[in-house]
Amino acid sequence: MTSSTDLIPAPRTMAGPMSCGVALDEDTTVWAAPGTGGTERWLRGTLGPALGLSLPPGPEDAPGSLRLRLDDTLEPEAYKLAVNATWGIEIRGGSAAGVFWGAQTLRQLLGPDAFRRAPVRPGVTYGIPHQTIEDGPRFRWRGLMLDVARHFMPKEGVLRYLDLMAAHKLNVFHFHLTDDQGWRVEIKRYPKLTRTGSWRSRTKFGHRASALWEEKPHGGHYTQDDIREIVAYAAERHITVVPEIDVPGHSQAAIAAYPELGNTDVVDTSALTVWDNWGISPNVLAPTDATVRFYEGVFEELLDLFPSEFVHVGGDECLKDQWRRSPTAQARIKELGLADEDALQAWFIGHFDTWLAARGRRLIGWDEILEGGLAAGAAVSSWRGYEGGIAAARAGHDVVMCPEQQVYLDHRQDPGADEPVPIGYVRTLEDVYRFEPVPAQLTEEQARHVLGTQANVWTEVMEDQARVDYQAFPRLAAFAEVAWGLLPEPAERDFADFERRMALHYRRLDALGVGYRPPAGPHPWQRRPGVLGRPIDGPPPSR
Repeated sequence: MTSSTDLIPAPRTMAGPMSCGVALDEDTTVWAAPGTGGTERWLRGTLGPALGLSLPPGPEDAPGSLRLRLDDTLEPEAYKLAVNATWGIEIRGGSAAGVFWGAQTLRQLLGPDAFRRAPVRPGVTYGIPHQTIEDGPRFRWRGLMLDVARHFMPKEGVLRYLDLMAAHKLNVFHFHLTDDQGWRVEIKRYPKLTRTGSWRSRTKFGHRASALWEEKPHGGHYTQDDIREIVAYAAERHITVVPEIDVPGHSQAAIAAYPELGNTDVVDTSALTVWDNWGISPNVLAPTDATVRFYEGVFEELLDLFPSEFVHVGGDECLKDQWRRSPTAQARIKELGLADEDALQAWFIGHFDTWLAARGRRLIGWDEILEGGLAAGAAVSSWRGYEGGIAAARAGHDVVMCPEQQVYLDHRQDPGADEPVPIGYVRTLEDVYRFEPVPAQLTEEQARHVLGTQANVWTEVMEDQARVDYQAFPRLAAFAEVAWGLLPEPAERDFADFERRMALHYRRLDALGVGYRPPAGPHPWQRRPGVLGRPIDGPPPSR
C-alpha cells in the first residue's frame, strides 16, 4: 500500500489519507459506465494478473467495488479518484482518457506489486486508505520520441515503451521511423525501402569519431500490420502515435533503396548504401517532381496506418551542398522564383504542408522548417533550444518544446568516468525536473501555442533496449511530472521531495524490469569502458 504523497507525477490535490480504507481482494468487482470499457479491460488484463485477482463485473452498488464513470464537469484528461471505506473506489474522468489516468494512479497506490505480471504474494490483500485525489494535466502533448532508425527496436520493445509511457501519464509517442541509417516502415508500393533500406552492413560503436565497429548487419522493420498493432495498442492506452518520415535530409537509406531519389547529376547515387556512420549525411533528396510524387505515395500509405492529427516530416539538418552543385536543383530554384537553397527546402516542406492539410492532417517538423516561411497550420518541434519555439509561437504557430540542452535523454546523466558512451551536456535527474517548457519571453496569448513538451531519445549510442532504459530512466519520470503537473518556477521546485518519492518509484521500475541508471551510478554491466563518446563540458546554453 502506497500513500498518495508518493505518487509520480504528483497529483494536483489530495484529501486524506485516513487510517480506514478499502481492500482489493477476490470479492472485488468492477462496474464500468458506458465509455469506460477500455479502462475496465486494462484493469482486468493488467492489474488483475499482477495481484492475482479476477476483478469480475458486478453491480454498481456492490460494497467495496471499483466503479468507473465519465463526468463532463471535469476537463477531458482530468480525473477524480475517491476511496471511501463505506462504498469502495470510484474513478471519474472527464473523458475515457481521464478515467484511464485515474487507473494509473490507482495502480501506484497499490504498491510495486501492482506493476508485476503475476502475483508474488498470493493471498495478500491490497488495501488503499480512505482519500480523494483530484488531478489533471498541464499540457495536452506529453511526449516521448524514440529513434528506431539508428538502432532498430523490435515491436515487443515498442509495445513495452508504450506501457511505460502510460504508467507515467505520457500521451504522445513520436515514432522516428526513417533516417540515413535505416528505413523502418513497410511501404507496399516501394518494397525496396525495407528490402534494401532497412539494413546496413555494419554499425559504428560509440560516437562517430570512435575507431570501433560492430562488423555485422543491423536492421529490421515493422510490417504494416505491426504498425496497426502498435497504433491500436497505444490507442487503448490513450497514447497518440505521431509518425516521422524525415525529408529532405536524413534520407540516405531511402536513396540507397531508390537511387533516383538523390541528386544523380552530382553524385553516383547507385553506389550509395545505407549509412553505417553517425552524423549528418550530405546525401539529400533531389527537389524534383518525381521525388515529390514518390513521397506523396509514402505518405498516402502512412495516413492509412496512423490516424494522428499531426504527421512529422523532419526537415532538420538538410545539408545544401549537393543542391548548390546540382544543375537540376538550380533550375528548380530559378523555375520557382526562389531566393536560394534554404527557400528551396521551404518549398519542399511547404508542398507537404499543403498536401497534408488537404487530407485533414497537420504537418509538424523540427524548428529548421521556420527558415523560409511556414504555412499557417504547421507546428514546430523546437529542438535547437528555446529560440525556435519562441519564434514559432510569436508567429502564431503551435509548438512542442523539446530543447536538446534540456530534454535530449541521449545526453549523459553524470560527469563521472563510468558514464557509458557520454554524449553532450550533463543533464541530471534534477536538471530534467527543473526544466520549464514555456519560455518566460512569451506573452500569455503566445504561450497558448505551446501544445506541450517532449523528451527525445536518439539511439546512435544505444545498441539495445537495456541502453535505452539506462538513458531514459529515471529521467523520464522527472520529465513526466514536468509535462503533467502545475509545478512552481524551476528554482522553487521541491526536488528533495521528488527524490523521496523516487525511492518508491525505483521499486515500481524494478517490478517493470526497467534497467534504469541507479542513483549511485551505473552497474558494472551498464558501463561501456573504452567506447568513445562526445561529452560537452560546462552548463548548456539557456537560449
